[in-house]
Amino acid sequence: MVSRTLMGVWVALDFLLLVAGALSVALSIVWRAPNILMNMVLSSADLTAGTILGVALLVTFVISVGAIIQRNHVTIGLVILNWTLLVDAIGVLVVGSFVWMYTLKERANFHVLWAEATPASRVFLQDKFKCCGYFNGTDLAEVGGSFCTSQDVINGLNPNVTSNFCVTPVTAFADVTLNNVYGFMAIVLCLLLASICVIKKRNEDERFKKIDAKRGGRGFV
Repeated sequence: MVSRTLMGVWVALDFLLLVAGALSVALSIVWRAPNILMNMVLSSADLTAGTILGVALLVTFVISVGAIIQRNHVTIGLVILNWTLLVDAIGVLVVGSFVWMYTLKERANFHVLWAEATPASRVFLQDKFKCCGYFNGTDLAEVGGSFCTSQDVINGLNPNVTSNFCVTPVTAFADVTLNNVYGFMAIVLCLLLASICVIKKRNEDERFKKIDAKRGGRGFV
């Protein structure tokens, strides 16, 4: 019989899969709302990928419920689940790879987005992060708002303090937001390993039942 500990771990991981899928779909919808910073960090393609990934995880959860409630000798459901988890892992890997490649030139990539932003958007971000300009005070800095109130204020910023300029806080926010996709991989792979263990244990139980049946229903001494 599959141990309670193993089943407890499996159920916990399956619940995390449900949470991950629901969170991915929910955030992909919520983050489509007008938000200057979030719209800069996440493109429409990113949010679409997040929605697809979330739906895939939710479908996998439904499959997992059907698989685990089968009788012990029926493991085909868990086998299908494992193949589904492998597909999910590949999906997470693909999305994560695109994110990783983007972050290799993150500072330069966001400089392009900073340049494409409207002056009002740059003022908003400067006020939010208490910074002026992107790489420095002369790099697309906007006079206005509550922080960069004048050119003298911008010129007076210490060039050795990186937080005075927006490249550091903007990319730091982007790092936290974009890199969370890798957390899904841990859930998927751990559930895959747990499912393999459940299959192995169920097969062992069935094998011993058959041995007992051949011995006339008597167990081992």
